[in-house]
Parts: sequence; C-alpha cells; structure tokens
Amino acid sequence: MQSSQTTSDTPSGVDDERTLQPDGKPAEGPAAESDACTVEKGPEPVEFEVPDGGLTAWVTVAGAWLCLFSTFGFAFTFGVYEDYYVRVYLTDHSPSSIAWIGSFQLMMPFFCGPLAGKLFDMGYFHEVEIVGGIIFTISAFLLSLAKQNHYYQIFLAQGVGMGLGVGLIFLPSLSITVHHFKRHRALASGIIMSGTSLGATLFPIMLNHWLPKYGFARAVRYSSAIVPPCLVAGNLMMKKRLPPRPKNSTEPQANILSFFKDVPYIIGTFGMLFGLLGLFFTAIYIQLYGVTHKVDTTMSFYSISILNATGLVVRIAGNRLADTYGPFNAIIIASTVSGALIWAILGVKDRASLIVVSIIYGAASSAWLALTFPAFASLARGPEEVGARLGIALFLTSFSVLGSSPIQGSLLGTTVYRWIHPVAFSATTVFVSAILFFIARIFIFKTRDVKGWKV
Repeated sequence: MQSSQTTSDTPSGVDDERTLQPDGKPAEGPAAESDACTVEKGPEPVEFEVPDGGLTAWVTVAGAWLCLFSTFGFAFTFGVYEDYYVRVYLTDHSPSSIAWIGSFQLMMPFFCGPLAGKLFDMGYFHEVEIVGGIIFTISAFLLSLAKQNHYYQIFLAQGVGMGLGVGLIFLPSLSITVHHFKRHRALASGIIMSGTSLGATLFPIMLNHWLPKYGFARAVRYSSAIVPPCLVAGNLMMKKRLPPRPKNSTEPQANILSFFKDVPYIIGTFGMLFGLLGLFFTAIYIQLYGVTHKVDTTMSFYSISILNATGLVVRIAGNRLADTYGPFNAIIIASTVSGALIWAILGVKDRASLIVVSIIYGAASSAWLALTFPAFASLARGPEEVGARLGIALFLTSFSVLGSSPIQGSLLGTTVYRWIHPVAFSATTVFVSAILFFIARIFIFKTRDVKGWKV
C-alpha cells in the first residue's frame, strides 16, 4: 500500500504514516497496511486498522440486529395502530391528528441523530444503548396503560417516549459497523437493518391477532414483553474496538462546518429529506386503504407484515449490491422504484394486487432506508466523521418524517377519503429524491478523486 504522502499534492517533508490498533498503539508489519481507513488531519493522515470481519465483528452485528428488531421494528408497526386508533380506540380524532403520533415516533431516530452520533464518536456506545433501551421499555409498558380516547397519554408514551428510546439506539447500532468493517460495511449495516424488517413483520401479526382477542392493554403489554430480553442480549453481544477519545486527544475530530461546504453531502441530504416526505406513506396507510376498500380483511391485516417481510432479504441483498456497484447508484434505483410503487397503490382492488404491491414496495422502500447509511458513510473522510455526518443528515431530515404523515392524513381527508391526493404528493417527493441523489452522484465525480463508475 503506497503512502498517501507520495502523491504530488502532498506538502514536501511529510513522509510519516501511522496505523493505530484499538489500544491506540502503532502497529507494525504488513498487517498495518491492510484494510485501513485513512483519516485526513491536515497534511498528515492517521489510519485505523479495520479487521473487516471476524467472530467479534459478526457477533456485534447480531447484537445490533436484536436491538433494532425489538425497537425500530416495533415502531414500524404503527400502521396497525393507525388503523386501530382510527376505527376503534381514538374515534374522537381525525386520521391526520392520529398520524402525528406515528410521525413523531418515527422522527425521533432522525432528530436524535446529532446527539447519538456525537456520543458514539466520544466512545459512549453502551451507555447510550442502555439509556435508550430503558426509556423505550418503560414507554412501551406505559402505552398499555393509556385510556381510550385519551390522545395525550398515547402521544406521550408512544410518540415521545418510545420515539426517544429508538432515537438513542438507532444510530449507534448502525455506526458500530465502522469499528469492524470497511469493504463489507454496507452488507453489515444491511443485515442489522434486516432486524427492523423482521420486527416490523412479526409485531403487526401479533397485534392484529391480540387486539381483538385481548384488548388494547394486554395486546400492547404482551408484545412489549419481547423487548427487554432482546435489548439485554444485544448489548452483551455488541463490542466496540476503538477507545474513547481523551479530552486532550490530538486525534482528528470531525469538522462540522466543512460538511456544509461539501456539495454532494448537501444535495444528498436534500434527497433524503424529500424521500422521507413520501416514503412512509404506504407503511402507515396501506392497511387502512385495504380495509376501507373492502379488500379481503384478513389479507389487509397482513399487508404491513408482507410489506416489511420483503425488507428482511432486500436490506441484505440491496446493501450487498451497494458494496459491489456503489451506494448512490443503488439508492437512485430504489428511489425510482419506490415512487412508482406508491402510484401503484391506486390499482389495488383485490387480494392479489394488494400482495404484489406490498411485496415490491416493501423491497424498494426497505432498500432505500438501508442504503442511506452506506451512502452517507461513503462521503466521510475518516471514521471520526461517520457518526457526525449521518447524525446531522438524520437531524435535518427528521422534520420531513414529522410532517409527512400529518400532511398525508390532511390530504386524505376526515370523512370522505381522497386517496389520489396523498398518493400523488408522496410519489412526487420520492421521485424528487431520486433526481437529487443523481445530481449528488454527478458532483461526487466532480469534487472527489473517484475512479470508475461505482459511487
């Protein structure tokens, strides 16, 4: 591996290159030259050895999988709650006002990005995971105590409490892959995100069976009982490699202001913002659509599970393709297909069409969500920037998630549902995200030393 100081644009007289092991000591020999992530610190790079696999790395992936399965997967069941609240439990409120609960809950993983990312970069990985797990678990059980038509109780427990818990767990669980992977980072993050897909598949099935059988309180309580064991096991399995950065450390730190001068990063952030304005529409409203259009009721109840089940495979396969063909190339395709499939919802008239749309849209949207991490991680100039870059992007786009479902609910209406309006809005915003990601890809080639077409 050639030292980066030998290039013509490096100041003369600088010929030192260091490789740091997890304990911070310089490594020697050929191993120091393999699979290292370069971090630019002025004219002098610092490198961190990345094993790119191994038992500890894959056990960590399994632990992170459990954490997202039991938290983010639980949060993605809100389509079931939306349908149940509209028809049974919060009948005094409109679909738009009810959607604020789910949108606030789904916003928090993005809104908490800067805080969670900063704490992760500082080395407080397990501390953040544990606090987030405690908040989520307590809030889930408090939701079971919420009374019928007491909107504020449900909003505080499900929207604020559970949302904050997921917000502290989500980004660190994905970012821990930076400690263990380089070439296979996208694959590892895709496997972790598949935990969300399986959780979002199983929890809706449980709730749709238990809500009519046991009632709201017991159904929520029984499903919430799965969460604590998964979080405890996940935290025991996950390991970090890099030590916390000392307060007087001379190691490189992320330059936040430089992110806002990085054109591909800014355009990519807007692409993510527009995508999230429309992407969650199907996951939240497809069950209500199926029920109100008198599509097979049983199949309508399974529509959200079918939608999320496809993500279990696609989030792994899609991110494997990102490793092979480039994350921006992959997310452009996922955005285009997702936008087209939102329009296809209007063609759902029977069981077969509901299944087809659920499967294909679940695949495309799951790939989109999983690809955002490797896409933004690929723009980082070193591992110390990964958490900060993704955290800021998630924070800026969190307001799209907050407003998306209420906007769609308002466009839908309260008494007469006008489905064409939210469908057109959501599909258009996702198509705009595809265009913006394509423009970001162009600027990557213009502003960075990129060889080949895989971006």
